[in-house]
Amino acid sequence: MTEPTVVVSKIAKHYGNVQAVRDVSFALNEGEMVALVGHNGAGKTTLIKLMLGLIRPSSGSIRVMGEDPASGAVAVRQRLGYLPESVSFHNALTGRETLAFYAKLKQVQGSDTVGLLERVGLNAEAAGRPVRTYSKGMRQRLGLAQALLGQPRLLLLDEPTSGLDPASRRRFYDLLAELKSKGAAILLSSHALTELEDRADRLLIVNEGVAVADGTMDDLRGLARLPTHVRVTLANSRAVERLKSESFGWKETVPGTLEAIVSNEEKIELLRHVTVVPGDVAALHIIEPTLDDLYAHFLSAGKRAA
Repeated sequence: MTEPTVVVSKIAKHYGNVQAVRDVSFALNEGEMVALVGHNGAGKTTLIKLMLGLIRPSSGSIRVMGEDPASGAVAVRQRLGYLPESVSFHNALTGRETLAFYAKLKQVQGSDTVGLLERVGLNAEAAGRPVRTYSKGMRQRLGLAQALLGQPRLLLLDEPTSGLDPASRRRFYDLLAELKSKGAAILLSSHALTELEDRADRLLIVNEGVAVADGTMDDLRGLARLPTHVRVTLANSRAVERLKSESFGWKETVPGTLEAIVSNEEKIELLRHVTVVPGDVAALHIIEPTLDDLYAHFLSAGKRAA
């Protein structure tokens, strides 16, 4: 079995009496994208700095590609890409010159900088312009290009879609999917929960320095046991009355449409009742708890457990 790209074991980091991270453990595997979510001050940036080796843990251990990231091993740094939340470049350099500078700094030989710029949506005209003329979205795309130098095995991305328009966001996630398919491990910190719900393989929710949940959407739904919203539109009034007589608390929100909120255990039984006479059902919508719902639940549960 392939060793995980990142292994974090019982990591803690404190600054005096302030505990930024407490007893956090997780692994990040090849070809996996994990979303790191939490409020500002939850410990996300501290975790990223620990994985980058910019700071050392107060206790616990961390391995990136089998090495201690704080050791400064060149081989690890060459295969690691990082995009900070706020990118900053020399305003007098062009986009092309900026990327060439970072390629040299990273000791990446023969990197196709022009191709990288095109992949992130910066064409030849934009690449030849000074960075001072760039919009926030263009700077963000340039930052992503520098993170991709050297075909990294690990990508650490902090609010990477900030400032990107919808088309650029789609292009960005398509690019991440391509990198994943080639084995890159990706940790993406973001507040854009709706973007992550269908894209992240796993979600790591942190609150006040503690990992309060770690798993797939299905895992987290199973743990949270939040209710499911069911909406059914029926073809005739007879079917409406039949369902309303059932013990699921149906409410007729508009004529011919019933809605119910049921537990996960009740959901299967409810659906069995709905589909007894298929010809009566014009439309059926099952609305599972969203990532927003799960996020709020685990933050609340974490506070109660603290």
